[in-house]
This record gives sequence, C-alpha cells and structure tokens, in this order.
Amino acid sequence: MSSLSSPDTNSTLATRRLKDVYAVSRLVREARSALEGSFPLVWVEGEISNLAMPASGHIYFTLKDEAAQVRCAMFRNRNRQLRFTPENGMQVLLRVRVTLYEGRGEFQLVVEHMEEAGSGALQRAYEALKYRLGQEGLFDQENKKSLPSMPSSIGIVSSPDGAAVHDIISVLNRRFPAVNIILYPVAVQGEGSAKKIAQAITTAEERQECDVLIIGRGGGSLEDLWSFNDEQLARTLSACKIPTISAVGHEVDFTIADFVADVRAPTPSAAAELAVPDSAELLNKVQGLGRRLTFLVSQQVQNKSRHLQHLFRRLPQPKTQINQQAQLITRLKQQLNRSWLRIVENKQQKLDLLTARLTHPQAKIDTQQQKVAGLKTRLQQAIKQQSQAVQQQQQNVLQLQKQLHNGMQQIITKNKTKLSQQMRTLAAVSPLNTLERGYSITTLATSGQVLQSSDDVELGQEINVRLQQGQLMCEVKEKKHD
Repeated sequence: MSSLSSPDTNSTLATRRLKDVYAVSRLVREARSALEGSFPLVWVEGEISNLAMPASGHIYFTLKDEAAQVRCAMFRNRNRQLRFTPENGMQVLLRVRVTLYEGRGEFQLVVEHMEEAGSGALQRAYEALKYRLGQEGLFDQENKKSLPSMPSSIGIVSSPDGAAVHDIISVLNRRFPAVNIILYPVAVQGEGSAKKIAQAITTAEERQECDVLIIGRGGGSLEDLWSFNDEQLARTLSACKIPTISAVGHEVDFTIADFVADVRAPTPSAAAELAVPDSAELLNKVQGLGRRLTFLVSQQVQNKSRHLQHLFRRLPQPKTQINQQAQLITRLKQQLNRSWLRIVENKQQKLDLLTARLTHPQAKIDTQQQKVAGLKTRLQQAIKQQSQAVQQQQQNVLQLQKQLHNGMQQIITKNKTKLSQQMRTLAAVSPLNTLERGYSITTLATSGQVLQSSDDVELGQEINVRLQQGQLMCEVKEKKHD
C-alpha cells in the first residue's frame, strides 16, 4: 500500500525546511552567550531579599530596588572573602557577571565581590586610617627618600606565584640586566598577610642586601588589596631605611601603602622601570662621552704637538751656533793678522827711513839698534798678548758652546719626557685598548661610518669588523633589533 499525506502535513514539512527553527536549549545557550559577551564585570547596588545560605556554602538571594529585582548567586570560593554576614534588607554593592541560568532559563547575576553599600565598612575604615596617618605626617613629602640612580640590588616583596613579580623581574632584566634581584616571598592577601609583608620589609632592612625595595601585587577589589591598608604595615614601611616603591594593583587602585612608600608606581611593571635606569640609554651616553673624550684628547695632543713644533723652530740649533762662533774666530784671526802685518810694515818703513837718514857714526847706529830691539821686543810681547787673548776668546767660545749644548740637551730631554707622558695618556684612552679586551669596531665598508645600531646598515651591505689583530670583511645576512 502506498502512504498518503494530507496537504497540511506537506506544508508544515516544507516550512520547517525553509526556516531555522531553534531548540529551547540552543536558544537559551545563545542568549547566555550574548548576555555574557555584552556585559563585562559591572557594579550593581541594591537590597538583599529572599536570602538563602545552604550547607553547600553558596549564597542565593534576590537583589531589588523600588522598580525591579534580579536573582543572584555567590559561590563558596567568593564567600570566604566576605568581611560581614549578609542579611535580608541589607543594602549592598556587588561586582557581578551578567549571565543566564540555562536549567531554568532565568536571568541572574553571579557575584564576584560584595561590600556594604554607600561608603562601605572597608571604605570607611580605609578613609579613617588614611586621615589619621596623614595627620601624623606619614605621608609628608619631606620624609620621602630618593631612589638611587644606579642600584646594584633590588628587593621584591610579593607573592612568588603572582603575575606581578614576573612582570617586575622581566622589566628589570630587560632594562638593567646587571642588577641583582632578591625576592622576599609573602602572601599578598588573606588573613595574616599584612603581618608577613611587614616582617619581610623588616628582614630586608636588617640584612641590608638591597638598595631599593618594591612592595607590590596585581590588581583586585578593595578586599583583595586590604592587606596593604594595614596600620602596622604602614608604620613599618614608613620606618624602613631602604627607599621603597609601592606597586599595588592597577593605576586606579590606591592603598595606604601607596601613600606611605617613598615612591608610588601605577603598576608593578612601572615600579621596575622607576627602580633601575635603561641600560641602553646609559650605554649610548657612555659611548657619547667616550667619543667626546677621544675628540678632546685628540685636540689636546694636536695643540701640544703644534706648540712643540713651534718651540723647536724657535730653538737655536747647536751646529748653527758653533758655525757662527767659528766664523767669528776666523774673522778675528784675519783682523789680527792684518793688524800685525800693518804694524810690521809701519815699523819697517820707519826703519828704512831712519836707515836712509842714518849717518855712520857708531853711536847712532847702536842707539837705533837698541830702539829697534826694544820695538821688536814690544812687538813680540804685543803679538804674544794678542795670541793669548785669541786663545782666551777661543776657550770662552768653546765653553759657551758646551753650555749651549747642555742647555739644548736638557730642553730636548724635558720635551721628550713631556711628549712621552702625553703619548701614554693618549694610549690609555685609545680605542685600541678596548679592542684588546675583546671588543670590535664595525664600520660600513664603503663609507667607513661607525655602526651603532642595526638600523644603520641594510641587508646585503658589506661591513668591516676591526679586531685587535686584523680585520674581517662581512656581508649582512640578517638584522635583529633586540
């Protein structure tokens, strides 16, 4: 037999094939996803009613105001952080996730945090303690200690398992790898955590093993951060002799520890940036100072070299002095010879004249001979005196030459010593000494430009790497910017 279908049945089947028909579970599930995706964590204020606290530890209640109400659930893991007991009719402030309970298809709120509405008990306690400590001067700026510019050791008081300590260590290692990091592990929330944090600060101060102390944790509610609003912790932090940085929560979170600490950082990562300098900036500064020092030393050496050359040009040469004195002696000797010849000639002329006029009487002859003998004796004495004077002048010239030579030697020795000292000073700051310690100087092969960053060279370019012994010609295959 063949089965028969009515026209209405066929129409219904066709309609189902053309339309996307939702199952109830699918509809509720997608509605829940839409709700949770549209609402982040939000704050809601209202009055508690229909409160139920079963043995499971969960809390169920209705939150209402004068116009509407909504069902709420606060699970056991969140209840443990409550500092008061909820009651019907109590006005509360909730931080909630908006969701849909699929089992009953009911719109509800899952409570992450609950506090008394209005200022709240915790908020009131926080404001009271803040006011009292402020009146005592614990927040005064003149009591704050300055952070060292170049710390050698950083102490961290935080939970070893929290993200905050890992962020701090990561930033410290990136900015200043040479710094020593000391972790003082503590619990950062829960009962007794404030006392343990204070004890860790005291321990760090007693050991005197760090230059800066970072106290911090990640963000959270007022209850989560309550350990850092403890009075004992605030007084311990105020009395600490080590410069302290408070890095509690996010930028919008403020605790008593933030006001007491020497420096307040908006986040743990920002605390690490405040604690240490940027090693890359320091390296650039040192390199700049090194280049400036090299330039100044080079200028000084050039100036001294020019001055030394000027002194050499002004300094009389010993050989020139000796030649001048020798020429003077030769000229004096020639003048002496000419004078002696003129005297002899004059005497000879007089002798000839007298001889011509001389009669032959023996007496006159004898007299004239005696005069001639006397004149000859005087001439010989004059020649001898002249010779002695010439010898004395020669000795004076030789002594002057010796003194001049010794003076020149002393000046040359002194200038050589001064030049050697300047050369040793130049060698001490020479970049070649840096090469001897294993460093190298990298320049572009074409222009000779010194490379300081990977951005100064392109892939495929040839570079010259100068070592302490020899050079390497290289081609750039890859660039890394870390």
